[in-house]
Amino acid sequence: MYLSSWRTGKHPERMLRLLESPGGARAAVIANAVDALPLAERRAAAEREIHALTDLGLRPEEVDLRAFFDQDQNRVAAELRAFPLLWVRGGNVFVLRQALARSGADRAITELLQQDAVVYAGYSAGACVLAPDLHGLERCDDPQAVHTAYGAPARFDGLAVIDYAVVPHIDSPGHPESEILGTVADHYRSQGIAHRTLRDGQAIVIDGNATAVH
Repeated sequence: MYLSSWRTGKHPERMLRLLESPGGARAAVIANAVDALPLAERRAAAEREIHALTDLGLRPEEVDLRAFFDQDQNRVAAELRAFPLLWVRGGNVFVLRQALARSGADRAITELLQQDAVVYAGYSAGACVLAPDLHGLERCDDPQAVHTAYGAPARFDGLAVIDYAVVPHIDSPGHPESEILGTVADHYRSQGIAHRTLRDGQAIVIDGNATAVH
């Protein structure tokens, strides 16, 4: 896994090293964290990710989880399995969580990771959603955005792929959410909640049993 604070970070080559054949590898871009945005803004947000991954020599294409809502989860599992790399962009973590649940991608991704069949990569909300629990992040991301996007309430359970929360954009003056996420980290610290903080440019790289921040 390659869990970045902001976009591809300063060391995207470490993400590419996780792939068996990085040159020209297919990448699924999951941009559902921005589903609450107006259509034109959402489209532009997804296209930015596609351009960034193309510049790294990958072959990205968007997999819109909304196309799999309320269907047999085997469909989304088969779709995601076709990609060596899943790139999950940032946005609203609660919107992303709902999209993963309603499409069945949450279970599919968890199983693919257990089978070591995919590299999971992404940033901000794409990293935060992997925690056991999302409480605290409502200080930064509006849970009501889930109703805007899908007409549903927010859920606060994470995927529990990792056993700690990721708090991005810490000590990152150029990012508008840096200060508020500092209060999230302070809250986790005061409550004894396991977490790791990232500055923009940094990424947590998990390769087998090895975990490092770069």
